[in-house]
Amino acid sequence: MSKAKEFIQPRETKIIKGNVAAAYAAKSARVQVISAYPITPQTTVVEKLAEFVDGGEMPGTQYIRVESEHSVMASIIGASIAGTRTFTATSGQGLFYMNEMIHWAAGTRLPIVTAIASRGAAPPWNIWADFTDVINARDTGWMSAFCATHQEIYDEILMSYKVCEDHDVLLPKFVAYGGFILSHTSKPVIIEDQDLVDQYLPPLPDEKGWPQIFIDPERPMMHGNLIMPSGFYSEFRMKIQDTLIKSKEKIKTATKKFKQIFGRSYGNGLVEEYYMDDADVGIIIYGDLALQMEQAIEDLREEGYKAGMVKLRHYRPFPTEDIIEIAKKVEVLGVMDRGTAFGSPTGGPVSSDVKASLYSTGVETKILPMMAGIGGREVSLEQQKEQVKILIKMKETGELPNDLIHGTLWHGILEVK
Repeated sequence: MSKAKEFIQPRETKIIKGNVAAAYAAKSARVQVISAYPITPQTTVVEKLAEFVDGGEMPGTQYIRVESEHSVMASIIGASIAGTRTFTATSGQGLFYMNEMIHWAAGTRLPIVTAIASRGAAPPWNIWADFTDVINARDTGWMSAFCATHQEIYDEILMSYKVCEDHDVLLPKFVAYGGFILSHTSKPVIIEDQDLVDQYLPPLPDEKGWPQIFIDPERPMMHGNLIMPSGFYSEFRMKIQDTLIKSKEKIKTATKKFKQIFGRSYGNGLVEEYYMDDADVGIIIYGDLALQMEQAIEDLREEGYKAGMVKLRHYRPFPTEDIIEIAKKVEVLGVMDRGTAFGSPTGGPVSSDVKASLYSTGVETKILPMMAGIGGREVSLEQQKEQVKILIKMKETGELPNDLIHGTLWHGILEVK
């Protein structure tokens, strides 16, 4: 038997694109069913997986080619109900097309992991980094995480299976990263030793499937049928919410275990703090812009400014308790969104949730909602330093900037007539 058929992967560093890192993570996780439909900028995820399957590097894995993203999620749901470890990937409009089935996956409590090479929502047509697509699915019952680096894409997908397949969780998850900025650029990524990955992840489901749902002629069950208002519909929804909140501890445990085995750390799994211990001002940011913001904070520290940064890793479940403690540390806290929530209190999804988290806590930290990088617009290092200096000025003067749009700072906006 060849090494490929034995599924042996030694630990090695490869210079690969973010999409390829996602594909390698699915391979390392020994996923059993992949459903695929191409959409920019995700396409090379499923293309690489097709190469793996066709080349015999993923023995026993079923690769399903379907006609739409709706069918992608429908087929993955069927495969997961049958008791298999599943994976797919999509972007933007493709995720929107899946929407009906996304709700079905969460309601069925299936541990599906889906990579999202995030892009702006059309119209106008946009294929560049913007997290509006995955943010649009925030209230579906799925967990969701943002990645800042190529390595984090690989690592987070592995950690996601660890959490999703925990029998106390059994919910699906999105792993999102910036389209093109991460999906199509190349960086070194450590592909881990297969034996260590197997040690870290739960065993693959056996013929009995998942504990809550299965397809077995010897154990017939009914699923998805009409339930009356007097039935358990409300209770099912409450249990999803309860599980999402309780999954925070599972995420922390999985992140800690990952560090023990592989040596890479991601804060407590929900957030990563950077220079926040003695900071006067801080900024919450997510995705690839967080990596560049680290350099901005270092530069500002050298200039004598006590500034810090918080990388938001998980959006659902929202790290409310962490946000409260972080806000207590600083006088001014900026929240940078790279995605929209039209009609919300701030126009930004994360900034609205941060404000909601602090309501009635007695925390008097000033919050400045900020928007930047929408539709993939470039945000330079100098612009990020400027954003933090706005927070510093707020601390010094006690006043908000005078160019806010409905209470939010839209940075780098062109004049629109």
